[in-house]
Amino acid sequence: MYSDTDIEAAVAAGVISADAARSLRHYVAGQRAAPAVDEEHFRLITGFNDIFVGIAAAILLIAVAWIGQSFGPRIDGDGPSPFAGLFAAATAWGLAEFFTRKRRMALPSILLLLAYTGGVLVTALSTIVLAVGEPRFENNQSAIMLAAAASAAVAAGATWFHWRRFRVPITVAVGAATLVGLLLALVASAVGNQNTLENIILSAALLLGIGVFLFAMWWDGSDPRRETKRADVAFWLHLLAAPLLVHPIFSLLGLNDGNASVGEGVLVLIVYAVLGVVALAIDRRALLVSALAYVLWALIDLFDRFDVVELNFALAAFVIGSALLLLSAFWHSARAAIVRPLPPGLQARLPVLDRVALAA
Repeated sequence: MYSDTDIEAAVAAGVISADAARSLRHYVAGQRAAPAVDEEHFRLITGFNDIFVGIAAAILLIAVAWIGQSFGPRIDGDGPSPFAGLFAAATAWGLAEFFTRKRRMALPSILLLLAYTGGVLVTALSTIVLAVGEPRFENNQSAIMLAAAASAAVAAGATWFHWRRFRVPITVAVGAATLVGLLLALVASAVGNQNTLENIILSAALLLGIGVFLFAMWWDGSDPRRETKRADVAFWLHLLAAPLLVHPIFSLLGLNDGNASVGEGVLVLIVYAVLGVVALAIDRRALLVSALAYVLWALIDLFDRFDVVELNFALAAFVIGSALLLLSAFWHSARAAIVRPLPPGLQARLPVLDRVALAA
């Protein structure tokens, strides 16, 4: 199984020509009866060896972290030790030198990146807490959030170095996630009123979600034909932006407090329809997936209010499942109907409808 990234690397190495690569993409798109640009490819596994190596790497990383846990002081006596995260991060980097840089294995590269960033984060946080002194963090939200922000800053810097070395597409999204955590921690440390903290955090998360979404669109706009690694980077950024946008929107509207009315349930469906239009326009399905739980809950609540108690979940699942499958079957046609009426300037910033048309 080969991804667009592999084809791009083959073109760069001179193994195949750019025209041959383009013809191959068009042939595959024709076989699937859908434009290749709408397939939303991303590289997760290339074969069972990816799963095999991923399992082996996970076992080794757990063992190394466990060994590191036996060294040095720990938070609260039995909490994490700085050496646990340090050993895991160092091991993950060493394994990435072979499995990511040389073998270019997708799933192990993702797991090793997450282990590296997580290890750095645990090392930084535990080191800060132990250095400052645990008593200073007891019942002190501001101090806890500042420590979390400092740890996230260290993790973000470490993730940037990982990107410079290995260029794994998900790295940009992981780095963005650490920066989001950093900013949310700073906001939480600055807010003293606990009564307003939740709404402020939700509002900040929504703004950060918009920022991540625009950043993802910048990566998407740099590769409208989705033939390079930049499209993979955009995919992971959209996957991060989706929950940051969806959860605050529904929460701030008061749609997940457990006491929704029929009107609020209908509002959930309307918001989901709007998200569907946006997802079609940008040709990304992450928004629809992130909001699935909310729309499923809204349908269950609506059926429940109409006294369909025994079948409310089944009917809700049937409706949403059928709608999504229908949308998937006619995704390109629905997307064309939305994109073509848009101004040319806006269309130019969106993924192309058809690679063949663009090539012509």
